[in-house]
Amino acid sequence: MSTQLLRRRFTLEEYHQMAEAGILTENDRVELLDGEIVEMSPIGRRHAACVDRLNRLLGSRLGERAIVRVQNPVELSDRSEPQPDIALLQPREDFYESRHPQPQDIFLLVEVADTTAEFDREIKIPLCASSRIAEVWLVNINEQCLEIYRQPSSNGYLDIQKLQRGQSIFIQAFPDINLTVDEILG
Repeated sequence: MSTQLLRRRFTLEEYHQMAEAGILTENDRVELLDGEIVEMSPIGRRHAACVDRLNRLLGSRLGERAIVRVQNPVELSDRSEPQPDIALLQPREDFYESRHPQPQDIFLLVEVADTTAEFDREIKIPLCASSRIAEVWLVNINEQCLEIYRQPSSNGYLDIQKLQRGQSIFIQAFPDINLTVDEILG
């Protein structure tokens, strides 16, 4: 006879209360995904370099047109607060001091994966689609490719592309900004 484990899902408010009470600290590398508190993978050299490279590329090409947020929370719903590697956000005077960015504030989310590609594809990207995030990129370091997810629906993204070295991509919200996969991967 098998026993079904019961899971307790948390709201965003409960998650923040745990941080305020000291149950979760700034040293805990966790994020809230669909009500579950999930431990984040350690950041390796290649992952860190790719995030830094993207930060520089996007910041220099977009200037004041967007805020480039690095590894900070975004609120997708009342049960999901991931910390994507890069978030391109609508500019705001307060730089989102009054609240974390929400789906309507987000131009693009980017996840960089060396060990988490499958998790990102199966868990994070579907959460983004259900929250109507217009565009998500998955930089797959091991496969040396860039996966592009556009046209969110309740069943996932309808437009999925896989780009290799030598190919270029534009940001949907900024079609005049072109990047190459080689620039992103280094």
